[in-house]
Amino acid sequence: MRIQMKSLMTGIEKMDERSLNDKTILVTGGAGFIGSRFIHYLLEKYSKCRILNLDSLTYAGNLDNLKDIEKNPRYEFIKGDIRDKKLVNGIFKKAKVVVHMAAETHVDRSILDAGEFVLTDVFGTFTLLESLRRSNIELFVHVSTDEVYGSAEADSFREEDAFNPSSPYAASKAGADHLVHSYHVTFGLPVITVRPSNNYGPYQFPEKFIPLFITNALDDKKLPLYGEGENRRDWLFVRDNCRAIDCILRRGKVGEAYNVGAQEEKKNIEVAEKILEFLGKPKSLIEFVKDRPGHDIRYFLDCRKIHSLGWKAEKEFFEGLKETVLWYKQNEDWWRKVKQKNQEFKKFYREYYKRNR
Repeated sequence: MRIQMKSLMTGIEKMDERSLNDKTILVTGGAGFIGSRFIHYLLEKYSKCRILNLDSLTYAGNLDNLKDIEKNPRYEFIKGDIRDKKLVNGIFKKAKVVVHMAAETHVDRSILDAGEFVLTDVFGTFTLLESLRRSNIELFVHVSTDEVYGSAEADSFREEDAFNPSSPYAASKAGADHLVHSYHVTFGLPVITVRPSNNYGPYQFPEKFIPLFITNALDDKKLPLYGEGENRRDWLFVRDNCRAIDCILRRGKVGEAYNVGAQEEKKNIEVAEKILEFLGKPKSLIEFVKDRPGHDIRYFLDCRKIHSLGWKAEKEFFEGLKETVLWYKQNEDWWRKVKQKNQEFKKFYREYYKRNR
């Protein structure tokens, strides 16, 4: 086994790698949860890379996520919309690599109003691809989701499997994936698609499942759990996802798609109960609510393709969850500012969960 592992690593070390350290990298949606963590990751790892962050600062965009680097000479924030063709064309002239994360991402919101999801996730991606055609960008990485495949009832999905999205959000990301692939086939553009499983960790917007349940529990409020909590997800710590995207930037094959998962499948009820256990709160805080429409029972990915590039998740789920719970406990000002002052969040929470009770 040791000989085999040594042989594998030797093969990985010999792979051709793209250099990122001297590049200007544009991150779209960099004020969001994953985007802000990825920008921090790049600045920490590559001492000479430069980062451009394009974000329109919708309700989930939060510059507090980047406060500690706002004066870094290698970082520049640009407020703007990825659908703004003129703006995007100008920014593409400054960059060599693009990591496209800007998107509407919350499934529940897409059920209430799918319009912005189509405009941002599909048309926004189209605008970026049109600019890519007329640029000298060396690589464009499109960050998608495992939800494009639909529910994995028994097996796991491979990159070549057909899409079967269940929600307007998943459908909008599937549309973007198809666009990205078509621009590679038709125009030969240097694109790669990444499909991660459910991310979690510090700085996640508190209307998503894990941070919502943590912050509600801290306030002794009910935890609104869909159905009977039997839906299962493969949970990926956000830094592991950042490592995966970095690996794909350096070693991924142009024109390909890569699944990224941690093989940490858990039922939602297990996650809710563990959060309460970490906080010393009673299970009676769990409130079962009407299941949402089109709620996929299970997501699970076959990740052999990215494993062949030398990446594997490092963070065990309950360890990462405990770390995440502690972060929200210690950073009350951050999430209270969002939950108490963000009118979009308050309106959504009030309307959506009221109709599901």
